[in-house]
Amino acid sequence: MKTIKSRWPAIIGAVVTLAMLAGLAHELLSSGLAGLDRATPRNPLFYIAFAALYFVPPLADYWIFRRLWHIPLGGLVALIKKRIANDVVMGYSGEAYFYAWARARAQLVAAPFGAVKDVSILSAIAGNAVTLAMIAVALPVGRELIPPEMMRYVYGSLAVIFGTSLPFLIFSRKVFSLPRRELWAIFGIHCLRLILGGFFLALAWALAMPSVAIGTWLFLSAGRMLFSRLPLLPNKDLLFANFAILMIGEDQALSELIAFTAAAVLLIHALLIVAFGIHHLLTRKPS
Repeated sequence: MKTIKSRWPAIIGAVVTLAMLAGLAHELLSSGLAGLDRATPRNPLFYIAFAALYFVPPLADYWIFRRLWHIPLGGLVALIKKRIANDVVMGYSGEAYFYAWARARAQLVAAPFGAVKDVSILSAIAGNAVTLAMIAVALPVGRELIPPEMMRYVYGSLAVIFGTSLPFLIFSRKVFSLPRRELWAIFGIHCLRLILGGFFLALAWALAMPSVAIGTWLFLSAGRMLFSRLPLLPNKDLLFANFAILMIGEDQALSELIAFTAAAVLLIHALLIVAFGIHHLLTRKPS
């Protein structure tokens, strides 16, 4: 029993890693590889912007936990795996993986649960805050592009977004364990992450389809984040695709670009997981 208790972080890490491999295999074999068969962007700057888009979230997390725990550069690998797990397994499975990683390294932090919890909650609150701000700007402009029957889902989702954030703000003293100064810094980093992610996505799309102004892509990037965070909205991906086609036209080229972007994210997930696995095997110390 003592051995199990001492090894449970490694067990959780192994379980989440296997789940990541299974999730990636399912996503790639079901639809991801088909997306890579679509028109491939020819501008090499697209791939630079896309790489920046991919690495903004884990780098922001690294900035946060470097600030809190002074984690080494190797912690960035665990944070990339955290992002992959959240994308292909289920929500917050990445947090479970990273918590297990931190618990296995007691020399870095003795009690990581409070910090991981606070960072995760603040990420959700920052996402909700940025979404509400985007709605305030975008809804008056793009309301005519949203089908009337969908507007009730939008308004209902707004209520859910606001309602899920409110309790954490009201009971912040009981919910959060980090000092207030750190909480504000983490919230600011999360907001910057979201803004940079939206910018690099718009830039990548603009480089792939230069015939469309980057301002339009910025609006669409904000719309993509908006649709992804509205909890009551059905068929989010399809609705966003229709919204984008109504704004830009060129339905085939746009559909292919969106499909390629999604497939490329999955491909990078898979390549990194394989690379991390090979590195672990080559550097593992014999028992």
